[in-house]
Amino acid sequence: MGEEESGSPLNRSISPRLPVLPIFPAFPVFPVLPAMLIDSHCHLADPAYAQDRDAVLERAWAAGVSLVVVIGESRTSAEQALELTRGEPRLLATAGVHPHEARAWDAATESWLRNLMGDPRIVAIGETGLDYHYDHSPRTTQRLAFESQLVIAAQTGKPAVIHAREADDDVAAILEEHPQVTAILHSFSSGMGLLRAGLVHRHYVSFSGMVTFKNWRLDDAIRETPLDRLLLETDGPYLAPVPYRGKRNEPAFVRQVAERLAAVRGIPAEDLIAATGQNARRVFQLQ
Repeated sequence: MGEEESGSPLNRSISPRLPVLPIFPAFPVFPVLPAMLIDSHCHLADPAYAQDRDAVLERAWAAGVSLVVVIGESRTSAEQALELTRGEPRLLATAGVHPHEARAWDAATESWLRNLMGDPRIVAIGETGLDYHYDHSPRTTQRLAFESQLVIAAQTGKPAVIHAREADDDVAAILEEHPQVTAILHSFSSGMGLLRAGLVHRHYVSFSGMVTFKNWRLDDAIRETPLDRLLLETDGPYLAPVPYRGKRNEPAFVRQVAERLAAVRGIPAEDLIAATGQNARRVFQLQ
């Protein structure tokens, strides 16, 4: 019996007439990434978390939160937010001057903010905007600080986190003058006019625990915001969602926001979490 007739697998595999080629799948197989539950706005540097911040974060990770954006709304809080990100890749920070603090805006603050934007852990400018409800800073000063920060956002390519309270028309007009800036309308509870003005420019809209309150009247805003523009946030330590209302808010509670938005839109909560996670990664340039 010759070698080619042998039953040996080795002999068959080295036949010069019929070489054995490796078999590859027709398409590459990629892992399925889990939905990313992201709290896009939390004041984690706030003194309300000083005593148990580590435990707060442990509860967040246990609840499935994969990322928390720590808001820096003043020079002090921004430096604290940045410090919290050291050694913890699941925390990122923003830096800016809140309208309440706008009276502190000056050339030195502007220079500080420009320099801070070079840090890759800073993913957005803000919280900035206008607040005509409390008027803790003069309105002209608020507008100056707001517009100056939008200029920095445009020049650095960072999105801007926007606070708007009883100032819809002015916020919309100022954003209209800075179309190159991507804005995040945070903890949205404004009128549909501001929502639609923002969506014309494909800005993002972030909803907080207010969507679970009995006096919430803006389900239309949830439905009208395109799925690829939606974001989730807690705005902790404020605005804890039902059933935690009245308590200190924290990142673990962002799931209640997701579930409420999903119910209003009539889609599974995990689908909404997946979409908002992708949106957060896109707007904060984490792709």
